[in-house]
Amino acid sequence: MSGQDDFIPFFKPNIGEEEIRSVTECLRSGWLTTGKFAKTFETEFARFAGFKHAVALNSCTAALHLALEAVGLREGELVLVPTLTFAATAEVARYFNAIPVLVDSNPDDFCMDMNQAERIVKRILAGEPVKGVPERHNGPRAIIPVHYGGQTADVLKCRALCDEFDLALVEDCAHCCPAYFKDDDRWRFAGSTADIACYSFYANKNITTGEGGMALTDNEQYADRMRVMSLHGISKDAWKRFSKEGSWYYEIVAPGYKYNMPDTAAAIGVNQLKRADEFREARANVAESLTAALSGIEGLTLPSQRGDAIHSWHLYVILIDEDVFGPRGDFIERLKADGIGTSVHYLPLHMHPYYIEKYGFEPNDFPVAESLFERMVSLPIYPTLTKKRIARIADSVKSAQGAKS
Repeated sequence: MSGQDDFIPFFKPNIGEEEIRSVTECLRSGWLTTGKFAKTFETEFARFAGFKHAVALNSCTAALHLALEAVGLREGELVLVPTLTFAATAEVARYFNAIPVLVDSNPDDFCMDMNQAERIVKRILAGEPVKGVPERHNGPRAIIPVHYGGQTADVLKCRALCDEFDLALVEDCAHCCPAYFKDDDRWRFAGSTADIACYSFYANKNITTGEGGMALTDNEQYADRMRVMSLHGISKDAWKRFSKEGSWYYEIVAPGYKYNMPDTAAAIGVNQLKRADEFREARANVAESLTAALSGIEGLTLPSQRGDAIHSWHLYVILIDEDVFGPRGDFIERLKADGIGTSVHYLPLHMHPYYIEKYGFEPNDFPVAESLFERMVSLPIYPTLTKKRIARIADSVKSAQGAKS
């Protein structure tokens, strides 16, 4: 077993002196909550991603929640989401007592199967039964595709589907800062087809603020609504009321939430954003080195990048053949014993107790996602992962072939 000093963590944030100086400046200013750094971060992120409006928030979950509120989701309405995703993508629909409608995955990019999504929408509108959808409902309202691991989903197909059936498109871009996809001959930013696109700056994301998120849109009404609802439903510029530009007087126009991003977090984000493309390129180089080191190992399926997409490489997910490596859990423990951190992304939603009990899901309801889950392991990937450590990861994986716990 490797010593703790030799442990290769699953993720490691890349924080530089500029971030530290900005946070120190923020702390010394005496203004720690939403202020100039948050507003700068919004402006710069909107420019970077090519949107008109940005709302800085305390998580991507908050962004997804406010996005659904802005597009008018109501109780009993339906929101299509992939079953292979993190809890937040679906749980935000439950905040409205709305109904998440689960969709299976593509076997190659692990993203939402848009052809199945189309069939589900048509079946719902035709009054036909769909697994997990109660008989009484108020019809579909939105689709939330997820760019799994940083590989962009088929958002052009999703956009066409939303336009055809008058659905809102809210993109979960938690893994994509930045990622791109090709539309004819031009490259577009992941999220650019959405009515509202939602990003994450959690500690293990490509750029981080520790905790944080951003909602982007070209729709001024959506932006205004999300901004108001992000801070208790206070009418305008609530964050300024304790500054010299602000006023003590405010009015509550809706029962809002406490979702604003503090300046201490935004001070990190402003500087992380400057290096977003640098970080992506570094992750791509690490992914290339991992693929080269792991190629030829029997029983492994390695991730790949589509020719019409530029991957953010938030995750590097391998699929293992249990006939070669034994049970996935044992494989993970063997890597752990070798001092290598791993994870699994994700246990599909329909396999969690809440969704089984609430919506009656059963084994094999989403066979592609289940098959992927049973074999997937996420290996470390981050800009500072050295070639020496990549070689160690490859050696550990190879040595796990046929090993017994």
